[in-house]
Amino acid sequence: MPDDAEARHPPQRDMLLNVERDVLTVVRGNPDAVRLALAAILAGGHVLLEDVPGVGKTTLARALARALGCTFSRIQFTADLLPSDVVGVQILDAASGTLRFKRGPIFAHLVLADEINRASPKTQSALLEAMADGQVSVDDETHALPPPFCVLATQNPVEHHGAYPLPESQLDRFLLCLALGYPPADEERALLVQNRTAEDALRTLTARLDPAGLRALQLAAQAVPLGDAVARYLLAIVEGTRRHAALELGCSPRGALAWGSLARARAFLEGRTFVLPDDVKATAQAVLAHRLAPRGVPEGAEARRRAREVIDELLGRTPAPR
Repeated sequence: MPDDAEARHPPQRDMLLNVERDVLTVVRGNPDAVRLALAAILAGGHVLLEDVPGVGKTTLARALARALGCTFSRIQFTADLLPSDVVGVQILDAASGTLRFKRGPIFAHLVLADEINRASPKTQSALLEAMADGQVSVDDETHALPPPFCVLATQNPVEHHGAYPLPESQLDRFLLCLALGYPPADEERALLVQNRTAEDALRTLTARLDPAGLRALQLAAQAVPLGDAVARYLLAIVEGTRRHAALELGCSPRGALAWGSLARARAFLEGRTFVLPDDVKATAQAVLAHRLAPRGVPEGAEARRRAREVIDELLGRTPAPR
């Protein structure tokens, strides 16, 4: 008879760990970010990759899609991009004389929204509906997106010219926000010596899962229990963000629920059948920093830095359950 861990964690979980190992052969130097991105997908959430150009954001998205066996689409966001360029449009079928829906690039399991803050607020809103509801609406018709569905969006935190900052309502739709950063010196030297492009590395990846298998793992991960003591600990930190004098805006109830989902996914990846306070601590910065609005600090890199300081402070003074 299988033990409790086997009953809760299906055999495909080993393939998920293989996905992680495979992706790390392509995106080198930041295993924590790769695990968090994978945990976000496992939690059914969306990821904002906020970093300077050239550090591997697009490569990470493509590697995850290929290793997970999911369809992939990349949308380059620009100021002249229309909502119909993202979600699709009704076109006239010459043969039948009727209108039919032509799907846009949003119809994929994993969608890379590149430089999302360069699109107009109207186009950003079209993406928001897809992220929030897993569907798009065109001419009063609703079209479901293929599950599982995940958006990985990128933006440059130091570039402001020609950019439209994401509003708080849309930032809150991202389960977490990550920065890949520069690789360690030894990893960058190895890349230079090997002289292998990202395309070369991506071609070595094979699908470890398929969409149905990933969906089953998502359901299994979200069935991991989060006990009352850990829930109280998580909510004490959330409440701390709402009362902190340095913040104009704290974590929303949606953010708290997303944090719980991410903690469950991390516990699942760690091979546990329960959530520990460590799962809450390890995911706090990624899930909270982009949701907090520091008082008197404009949106951008400085706001993220100040938010991270507040999160560290709250983690340090909030007692964790034993």
